[in-house]
Amino acid sequence: MQDTVSRQACDLLYEHWTLQTRLAELPTHLRPRTREEGYEIQAQLERHSAEPLFGWKIAATSRAGQEHINVDGPLAGRILAERVVPDGGTVSLGRTLMRVAEVEFAFRMARDLPPGRRAYAIEEVMDAVASLHPAIEVPDSRYEDFTAVGAPQLIADNACGHLFVLGPASANDWRMLDLSAERPVGRIVGRLKREGSGANVLDDPRIALIWLVNELSSHGLPLKAGQVVTTGTCLKPLEVEAGDRVEADFGALGRVGLSFEP
Repeated sequence: MQDTVSRQACDLLYEHWTLQTRLAELPTHLRPRTREEGYEIQAQLERHSAEPLFGWKIAATSRAGQEHINVDGPLAGRILAERVVPDGGTVSLGRTLMRVAEVEFAFRMARDLPPGRRAYAIEEVMDAVASLHPAIEVPDSRYEDFTAVGAPQLIADNACGHLFVLGPASANDWRMLDLSAERPVGRIVGRLKREGSGANVLDDPRIALIWLVNELSSHGLPLKAGQVVTTGTCLKPLEVEAGDRVEADFGALGRVGLSFEP
C-alpha cells in the first residue's frame, strides 16, 4: 500500500474517531485487502499523537469476541497516550457506538522486544515484563456495522481502540499464580456484576501477550520498554450508560475504576 493511500485512509478514520461519527466502510481506493495493509493504515495513527505510543491492545481474544465481530483470530491495536484515562477518572460516553467496558489483564514491559526472525517463546516474553496491572478498556468503532467489514478494515480502524484505564501495578507475586484460573469481577455499581476468567483470554493472558509480541514481530514492529499491553476482555463486556461507575476487581491483584459523566 502506498504511503499516501495509508495516510488518507488513517486520516479519514481518525476524523470519524474525533467527531464520533461513522462510515459504512473505507472507500474502495483506500480499503486494505490484507491484515498487513490494515496495519500500514493503523501505523499512521502515531502521526496524530504528540506523545510516544503508550502501548497496545488486543481485540477478539475469545471465541465469543471473534464471533461477535466476524473474524477468525485476534487483532492488535495501538493505545494512544491521549486516549488513556487516569484510574478513577471520569469520561463522557458521547456518541460512542459500542457503549461497553471491558475488564482486562495488562502487562507493562521492562525491556524492548525487537522484531526477530523467529517466534518469541514464553520465557523470553515473560522475562521482559516489568509488572501486571488490572485495566479497563472502552472500545469503539468508526464503522456503522463493525461486524460486517472484516479483519483488514477493523485493524485499520485500530482494532476498535478508543479509551483505556490502567490500574496500579499488582503488589502480589503474580508470577507464581496461574492467571488462567483467576476470576476477575466487573461491576457497574448498583446494577450489574459479572465474573470472568483469565482462561477467556486465549486460554491465558500470558498467551495473549505472546501472541501480540509475535504479531508485531511478524510485521516488523517492536514492543518497547515502558509500553503497556492490554490482553482482551476476560468477561462478557459490561453494557454502560451515562452516569455509570465501572469497577474491575482482580482480588489480590488489584482494582481499577472508571466513571461516565451523567
